[in-house]
Amino acid sequence: MSDETSPGVHFPADDQGRRSTTTTTRGVLADSVRGVDAALAQRIDGAREWRKDYVDLVHAVTAASAGSADRAARIAADGLASMRRRMVLVDDSGAQAPLDEAMLPMPAGAAPFGTETVQGTAEPETTLRVPLAGRVLEGEELRGQLASWVDRGIVEPSFAAAIGEVIDHPEWLTLPGRRVLLVGAGAEMGPLETLLSWGADVMAIDLPRSRAWRHKKGLATRGAGTLTFPVDESGDSGADVVHQPGQVLEWIRRTRGGDPLAVGMHAYADSGVHVRVSAAMDLLMDELTADDAETALAWLATPTDAFVVPPEVVAAARERWAARGITLKSAQAPVRALGRGKLFAPAYRDAHEGQPGIADVLVPQQGPNYAIAKRLQRWRGVSAEGAGQRVSFNVAPATWTRSVTKNPVLGAAYGGAHHFGVEVFAPESVRPLMAALLVRDLVRQRPERSHPEELFSDAAAHGGLWRVGYEPKTALGVAAAAGLPGSLRRRRGR
Repeated sequence: MSDETSPGVHFPADDQGRRSTTTTTRGVLADSVRGVDAALAQRIDGAREWRKDYVDLVHAVTAASAGSADRAARIAADGLASMRRRMVLVDDSGAQAPLDEAMLPMPAGAAPFGTETVQGTAEPETTLRVPLAGRVLEGEELRGQLASWVDRGIVEPSFAAAIGEVIDHPEWLTLPGRRVLLVGAGAEMGPLETLLSWGADVMAIDLPRSRAWRHKKGLATRGAGTLTFPVDESGDSGADVVHQPGQVLEWIRRTRGGDPLAVGMHAYADSGVHVRVSAAMDLLMDELTADDAETALAWLATPTDAFVVPPEVVAAARERWAARGITLKSAQAPVRALGRGKLFAPAYRDAHEGQPGIADVLVPQQGPNYAIAKRLQRWRGVSAEGAGQRVSFNVAPATWTRSVTKNPVLGAAYGGAHHFGVEVFAPESVRPLMAALLVRDLVRQRPERSHPEELFSDAAAHGGLWRVGYEPKTALGVAAAAGLPGSLRRRRGR
């Protein structure tokens, strides 16, 4: 059976059995704004070069969301509703039903997953420690590094304040009274290793790949927490939320215990599968929230997206633009003229004084499926928090992950990013920082927000992308050229 006909979450099939990602993702984005900006919806519907046009259109949808809290909530709700109408669940017979009509029963004849648990052997770490450039920072030294990042515009002041809270409250690290479910548990930037080192109780879902599961079990053994995961009837560890959503849900319900869950979505896949994973997780989150209203939801946001940012961020970027030295201005002027304003353009050109702006860091090379998958996650976060649910959704900085280094353009751009005031982090530094934000979000009082998009701007660690003087994508090509030699050396060294 091919993936196109296998049971699970899919794009809908047309009369010829083809499953078009473009028709669905473009339709979902258009539907998200149809109720607040009919003209923009029409522009999206009419996009002829979707792989190129989506960048400006996602920016426009973000700008529409910035208009008011009600517009942001409406866009999130309508976008999710469109996804659920359009995406389908295929059963064992090959019949498909829209997700908004689908049930998640155990498939007929499918064996329920077994359960395996690995108990850590170490003592829990009781202090937040962050590896950075060959050192391990904690306490006052870590606070000093946070202050330095704030001064250089690498992270938002609210990020430093949030990490400071965790430094002050090491008792939060074990997440007492809450169990964490990580889907895509092996994600390179995910919190699995860190949470286990702190002594947390973790349930893990990831694809059944033996080498990857040996690694996760090793982390659990060397850690201080508990790792619990599904095992199929042949003894293989892991599960697939796209193709086995009903079995995964049954296992979670049977295994979760009495503590409230925090459900972390860290799964990533290439192309349209990323949209399918995000849709499958939306189904699971619906069911688990219905089971227990205290269920918390968690994601990491990529910095390479479009975000609504507060006026002080816009002002800081404009100050950096104005503060360029005369030599740099003179060197860039002819380049800007030759590029007809498309190179080294000032950031937030359309933002009014004292008003929020749109940090446009969408990278075309990532593709529309990636952008829509992340948008589905963001819409779910906005809708869940608006309904009173606890949500953790933090922007992580640009990071040297495997998915970046295997992309020659992104790898080169990251390598040259420091020339423009952007810092790219090592994964081992990001993991404990983002895990610290997660535990803080799960224990603090739910915040009161004036606008739903503050879910993403609060405590953001964007690596400098929001506060540089340039619109980032207008410097991407130059950054890539500057970083190309280093990128080639890294690729040869792999």
